[in-house]
Order: sequence, then structure tokens, then C-alpha cells
Amino acid sequence: MAKQTKKQQIVAKLDRETLYSVDDAIKVLREHKSKFDETVEVAMNLGVDPRHADQMVRGMVSLPSGTGKDVKVAVFAKGDNADKALAAGADKVGAEDLMEDMQAGNLDYDRVIATPDMMGVVGRLGKILGPKGLMPNPKLGTVTPNVEQAVKDAKGGQIEFRVEKNGIIHSGIGKLSFKDDALKENFKAMTDAIVKAKPTGSKGKYVRKVTLTSTMGPGLKVDLAEIEGA
Repeated sequence: MAKQTKKQQIVAKLDRETLYSVDDAIKVLREHKSKFDETVEVAMNLGVDPRHADQMVRGMVSLPSGTGKDVKVAVFAKGDNADKALAAGADKVGAEDLMEDMQAGNLDYDRVIATPDMMGVVGRLGKILGPKGLMPNPKLGTVTPNVEQAVKDAKGGQIEFRVEKNGIIHSGIGKLSFKDDALKENFKAMTDAIVKAKPTGSKGKYVRKVTLTSTMGPGLKVDLAEIEGA
């Protein structure tokens, strides 16, 4: 019989049907942490079918304790707006030159922001940015005249969430090195935002299941009583 990995040994001891409080789930994840700083992730199974436009769940949320990762931001802007974006910490700012750079395959960004007057240029990147979820969108605040604030938000812990075709939203909410309170604050901010984003076409139970896990850890079911409005 093959020797079990550390993760397999831990999972074998866990009852997959146990419902955990957020505090207890974090404690279990810490018990088996690896040598590297793992990402803590939340997965929410929702009662929606995103193939229907009125059941799409998508939005932005600012995690009060940040994400624990360096967010790379590209901005399409000119003149004063370009200067403001750079001052706010954007990693790359440009116009047609940035478009050409992305067409050449340089797409190592977590967020792409644009001023409204640059959408004629950005629109030519739809087939490149769209599949990666990077296309600027006014509803998400990534098409805005206030690029300075948009860059600060992105760098400061604002993340996008979007339901997948199977009705699940996955998102990182921090690192295992974060203090318990920081992870709990981020968990609450994320789940509150998703509950508030309930679409009009959702029928019946909206939040079906919530799971907390870490990069190398087991998936732990969270008691839905912990989720306000679930």
C-alpha cells in the first residue's frame, strides 16, 4: 500500500460532512500548514445557472486585510491620467503601445483599467482580454476617469468575483500567515458581497454550500449560519 501524504493523512481523519465555524476551519487549516505561505480560499456553491443573463453573479469587493499578494495592474490612459496612474502604483501605463505589447503576448496582469476615452483602443483587445477576465468594464469600476483611485483599490485588496458555469465562485481571501481576525474579516467581506449580489433570476436556495480550504489543505464545509443572509 502506497504511503499516504501528509494531506491524505489529515483528510482521512476528517469527517467530510462536519460543518465548521470559520474559527474552527481556520484552526484545522493551520494544523497542517506547509513550509510556504499558502493561500486561503473560499468556494461558494450558488443556486444559479450563469448561462442565463439574469442569474449571472459578478462584482468587486475590497478585502479589508488585503490579499497578501502583489497585484499587477495595467492602465490604458494618456496625459495627466497616465501620470496619476503611475503615481498611484500602476505597473504599466500606455495607449496604443500597451495594446501592441499585449497583442504580442505580454499579459501578466491581474487587473486592466482604462479611461473611457481609451476604450476604442482597448476594444481591439476583446478576444485577448475577454477570455482571461481582464477586459475593463464600467460596471466593475475598471473603466473610469478616476484611474488613480482604481489603481489604489486594486493594489489595496479589491478583487473581482465571478460565478463559473457550474454555479461556483472560487476566490482567495488571504494567506495562512494572516492573523485569524484578518482572515475572518476578509471571509465576511467576500461572502457578504456575494450574498448582496444575488441576481433577480435566482430561485430557491441561493447559497447552497460554502467551503474553506488552503493551497495544500482539505476542503472544510462552513456552517451556513455563519453567512449573513444565506
